[in-house]
Amino acid sequence: MSRYISEALRKLVIERALYSCEYCRIHSENSFFTFHIEHIVSLKHGGKTIPENLAFACPICNLNKGTDIATFVEDVEDVVRFFHPRNDNWDEHFEIQQSGLISHKTLIGASTVKTLNLNHPDSIIERREMIRLKLL
Repeated sequence: MSRYISEALRKLVIERALYSCEYCRIHSENSFFTFHIEHIVSLKHGGKTIPENLAFACPICNLNKGTDIATFVEDVEDVVRFFHPRNDNWDEHFEIQQSGLISHKTLIGASTVKTLNLNHPDSIIERREMIRLKLL
């Protein structure tokens, strides 16, 4: 399938995500950067450019994820897949603390927090400020 994402498909993905990153939950209006439509399973791994395989992602999450689909988590021998915005419920895998930290509830959450670097110090500070301003 083509890499091209039509305007109609782009709009569907953005509206479905309520204009927020489907990984870290930051709203696109609260970012200086343009958000991406990303392939959950990359084209390189056989993913298709269809609604079920597309997510709205902030550039930080998308660039950290890259074409990866899984990683190793500490003390677990097998590879652990990432959170899949179409198949998984965010609240079952993550929680945003008042401190701005995103804590994981599952191994899937842990693998995603690790690889997307969701708790980079700058991201925690940004989320804490958004929580204070009631933007998150």
